[in-house]
Amino acid sequence: MKVNGEHFQTIWLDSTESIIHIIDQTKLPHHFTTKPLHSLDEVINAIKIMEVRGAPLIGVTAAFGIAFAMKSNSSDDSLKDASSRLFQSRPTAVNLQWALNRMNKELIPITSEKRFEAAWSLCQTILDEDIKTNQSIGLHGLHFIENHFNKKTLQVLTHCNAGWLATVDYGTALSPLYYAHNKGLDLHVWVDETRPRNQGAHLTAWELGQHKIPHTLISDNAGGHLMQKGEVDFVIVGADRISMHGDVCNKIGTYLKAIAAFENNIPFYVAAPKSTIDTDATKNFFDIPIESRHEEEVLMMQGLNSNNELTNIQIAPKGTRAFNPAFDITPYKYITKIITEDGVYSPQELKSVYS
Repeated sequence: MKVNGEHFQTIWLDSTESIIHIIDQTKLPHHFTTKPLHSLDEVINAIKIMEVRGAPLIGVTAAFGIAFAMKSNSSDDSLKDASSRLFQSRPTAVNLQWALNRMNKELIPITSEKRFEAAWSLCQTILDEDIKTNQSIGLHGLHFIENHFNKKTLQVLTHCNAGWLATVDYGTALSPLYYAHNKGLDLHVWVDETRPRNQGAHLTAWELGQHKIPHTLISDNAGGHLMQKGEVDFVIVGADRISMHGDVCNKIGTYLKAIAAFENNIPFYVAAPKSTIDTDATKNFFDIPIESRHEEEVLMMQGLNSNNELTNIQIAPKGTRAFNPAFDITPYKYITKIITEDGVYSPQELKSVYS
């Protein structure tokens, strides 16, 4: 996608030095900065502090973490240790585990002296595949929107950020909207602020603005009111993990939006790559690990001060404790369709398609 008219991906590689570059998303929307990553430790830190975030992008970045580990030490123990440390960095998003499994499957049979070269090559493949996957999600979503809605202006609500900043390029939930806008469909997007990290306000509003898609920022609690007033035609969100039964784990607050949409007969769509689907149909999906982040994310807010500097301010009384789960789970009965790179399915169809 574009930033001030120039094409960017969220992550790209410098093969001459065997390093990668990322957009530092903790500085957005106020400062657009990029930074290089040179090592496994730097990759883990970037994932933990959310310089990179979004399930697909986390998976791609983690793959490069394995490659960096193989560059410094290509032993079996190094591969095992790197995989374990990367998995613990963000345990909820299944794309991370998917990427680690894919890297391990290819690298374990290879002799240690060839592992770095093989790892680096596979990382490039995974990166390129993510772009193609998101393009396919966008096209399937576009065709579905065109076939099911016939209105002068479509009012869409989205939660958190599932745009190109959550992937290598194009995005998941926002990819169909970019394709629709490019084709000339009249769209307006309601953007949830998405407390406590404010990814809707900081990231979704920023990238929609860069693409010149009309949008309005709302507080998370305003979505139900808009649905009651008939101001939302459909809701579309991404996912960090999807069960084989069609239950969806996504950014905290998604569950409440799905209930409100269900009560108001508004379609609720989820767009995600098939790598987000947890193929273990035997587990109790509601027992998956839900990442609980630091309470300061709830107690503090980031913004620009009068000197145009990023700063954090305290918004709660000193000594207040906070609980900060990063995700919730939406049962399949509230979900209308799931859009993957392969097509558009009802939640009940996933098991037959992907088992």
